[in-house]
Amino acid sequence: MKWKLTMAFKSRAFLMMILLFANNLLKAQVVLKADGSDDAYQQISHVLGGDACEVPDCVHHIKHITEAFDKQLNEYVFVFHSHAKEDNDRCRNFDRERVEIKTYGPSAAKLKGEHGETVIYKWKFKIDSGFKAQPTFTHIHQIKAGDGDAGAPIITFTPRFGEPDQFEIIHTGSAKGTSQGVLTRVSLADFKGNWVEVTEKLHYDSQGTYSVEIKRVADNKTLLSYANTNIDLWRNGTSFCRPKWGVYRSLKSPAYIRDEDVSFADIAILEQ
Repeated sequence: MKWKLTMAFKSRAFLMMILLFANNLLKAQVVLKADGSDDAYQQISHVLGGDACEVPDCVHHIKHITEAFDKQLNEYVFVFHSHAKEDNDRCRNFDRERVEIKTYGPSAAKLKGEHGETVIYKWKFKIDSGFKAQPTFTHIHQIKAGDGDAGAPIITFTPRFGEPDQFEIIHTGSAKGTSQGVLTRVSLADFKGNWVEVTEKLHYDSQGTYSVEIKRVADNKTLLSYANTNIDLWRNGTSFCRPKWGVYRSLKSPAYIRDEDVSFADIAILEQ
């Protein structure tokens, strides 16, 4: 009997440890999901903090992020609307346009990647089957420094015009010598018209680690897998890094762009 009581106590203690560990993980995770709201801006900012949407409404007076029901995912998703002629970058830059969401200064600490911290970003996105890539730049995801040397992004996901079109992941370090350029590229064809799911993991440090896997939702096929155990993921004077999602593209090659709708869903941020 004594042995049974001891084993029962140990089992309960072990279960409590698992539940506590799981609870800590849940506390550290934030998920942004569309719910059919008429005001996507408000919903996004409520989760990410502050005014989290960067949109060109100042000149083109429409909502550039809306919500729609997607039959394949069987849920509401966010749709980012970019226009080749009407839009710009928030009436600040007119050679490019931006429709993005972000975490930044006013965001909660659990949404910011701090030095020495490991963060997992997970989300789904879909580009149209007729999506036009361009030879300059179209970024649909960025990791940037939140302050300090916050000019160039650290990581970008970039559909690139070519023969064939490519999907590139690009790295820019804190100095020329630590920039690794195009980390990996795959054909863009498998992305077009398909929902894909991204799992991206960063250990924020000047000698950090980075990994990313992208799978097609329909059949779980891995379209891209990459890992790097020594990569510069920090910037001078930076107190935190942050993700961005959406469409940020050049307007200098008008023949290569068109109006685009890019959809995003189930955006999760998990600190470890």
